[in-house]
Amino acid sequence: MAARDTPDRVVLETIDLEHGTKRDDNRDRVTPSGQSTELVAPHRQSRRTPPWTRKLGECTPAPVARWGWKVVEWVKGPKPPSRYTITPFLERWQTLPVRLLARLPEWVRICIYAIACVVWIVTFAVVVSDGGLPSDIGGFGAPVKLSCVNNLWPSPESCGPDGRNCFPFSNASFAFNCPAGCSSAQVLNPRAIGPQVINYRSLVVGGAPGPESDALVYRGDSFICSAAIHAGVISDGYGGCGVVSLIGERDSFGAVTRHGISSIGFDSHFPMAFTFDQASAKCEDPRWNLLILSTIFTALFGIFTTSPVTFFAPIFTILFFQTGMASDPPSYSNYASLASTTLGRFLPAALAAALFYQFSVRKSLRNCKAQVEKTVLWVGGAWVGALGNYTFERIPIQRLTGNDIRQQPGAITALVIIVLILFAVVLYQAWCFRREGRLPRYLALYATLGLGLGILAAMPKLTLRIHHYIIALLLLPGTALQTRVSLLCQGLLVGLFVNGVARWDFDSILQTAAALRGDGQLGSGIPAILEPVINGSSITFAWESLLRGYQGVSVVVNDVERYRGSGGSDEGNFTWSRSDGGQDEYFRFGFISYQLFGSVAYSDFTRAGTWFSNGTWGGIPPGRT
Repeated sequence: MAARDTPDRVVLETIDLEHGTKRDDNRDRVTPSGQSTELVAPHRQSRRTPPWTRKLGECTPAPVARWGWKVVEWVKGPKPPSRYTITPFLERWQTLPVRLLARLPEWVRICIYAIACVVWIVTFAVVVSDGGLPSDIGGFGAPVKLSCVNNLWPSPESCGPDGRNCFPFSNASFAFNCPAGCSSAQVLNPRAIGPQVINYRSLVVGGAPGPESDALVYRGDSFICSAAIHAGVISDGYGGCGVVSLIGERDSFGAVTRHGISSIGFDSHFPMAFTFDQASAKCEDPRWNLLILSTIFTALFGIFTTSPVTFFAPIFTILFFQTGMASDPPSYSNYASLASTTLGRFLPAALAAALFYQFSVRKSLRNCKAQVEKTVLWVGGAWVGALGNYTFERIPIQRLTGNDIRQQPGAITALVIIVLILFAVVLYQAWCFRREGRLPRYLALYATLGLGLGILAAMPKLTLRIHHYIIALLLLPGTALQTRVSLLCQGLLVGLFVNGVARWDFDSILQTAAALRGDGQLGSGIPAILEPVINGSSITFAWESLLRGYQGVSVVVNDVERYRGSGGSDEGNFTWSRSDGGQDEYFRFGFISYQLFGSVAYSDFTRAGTWFSNGTWGGIPPGRT
């Protein structure tokens, strides 16, 4: 027989509540003998019809009412309804593992199940322990644990005037450790590098050999781990350790493509540069060894378990700890702190998992005999969702916010494709729910959820943010069917939930504009800069009056803050003298506001105006940074 998702007919028996027997469809026991049922039915119907329904029916035109009742009856589905079950391909072979296991006594099966859980826990812990960092690398001490986006010069604003908050610039070295997969780390908001503005690419500036040696030189604001991959010190697949040496100011940083990363060129001076030294100690990221272990055990649990709870509980746990401690961990300093963070997130996640297991997962897995198909579709889909930092990496959508979708190339096209696929799946699921007679309740559920989201979206001064785990929680009820499509979608959504919570925790569904913006543009006003006065090796800038709420102007030269006005006067000026006339220099201007407790707030900055090496001023392009 061809394997298919088979709707089984459910015969509905009518029980006579008065006599306690099955009711004969041809005869109504409530109707006295010899009396026509047509005389009783209208009276009984009229008693049960609410008054508002009768009034609505009287006011509704007859054609509209007829079509309305037809739609309602269609939504309710066929009578009797059908229940979908999966008829396995090669059922004899798919059920062979569980039939062999069923020959053992029950207590033996329980022991095997418990031993399998313990073996995974112990092996996972041993592999994690072996992946610990060495206590010393090349005499530079224990390596500093870095994330993929750590750098020594976060921004001109955070480093302050002349970069004083980011000392030292030279004569310093330290050992570091990077995780795997840092070649894909990108800036997610526009960032100025001299005259360029980059976005959605690796922040690696330089990488060409220096004039005095063959060492590859990088600008101080480069992502350290991405630069280390670019230099060949560590591998992208396994991460690793190295040593960073700060070498002070350099006058030029050449662009070059190495190991799959294209660096950015900068043709002027910057006060901080660094090079790499190869580390002799071995400290590779254990995520791939752990992934092999976890994948094997989830496949075994999928093939050899028939009960939904014994299938779901260990697989969800393995997915969560694999994601939170290996495949896509949050930032951490050591494995002890990472274990603490993961456990703290696991407990509320397990509570949420128990709820969507009860109302969705259990209904899909109950009495499912397609052991191999269940493992491939559900477990495979779960791994695809849990490893979203790899599987969805090429999809050009970072966040589901309007600003991100508008500014990221290809995001609108990708979103349209995703919506079309989702729409097709929703139509199929709705048809299946109708065949099972459950469509009205699910329409009511999603109408309620939609109303709730609409209310949240209307909250003032807050923005609705749909995270990974929220997408999963919203869509999981719609997978409470035993079809192959439901198994695949359900596993994928559970994986998305795991990835979202294990990596980012239960982030709020409502966020402020500042939290969503991060280091992005404010959309604020920018200074109006007058035509500069050039006098040999010096250039003087002046600006018009300050905007309300600001007390000064900040001037950034070659991506380093060099002036921070504090007088609060309506007009001001800034003079810059160059020591070497052989390089172009780049100037950006923004407002500053001095706040309580010593903090400083910045407006957006202008685009970079260029003072060319020949002494001419190139002007400030329109736009902001």
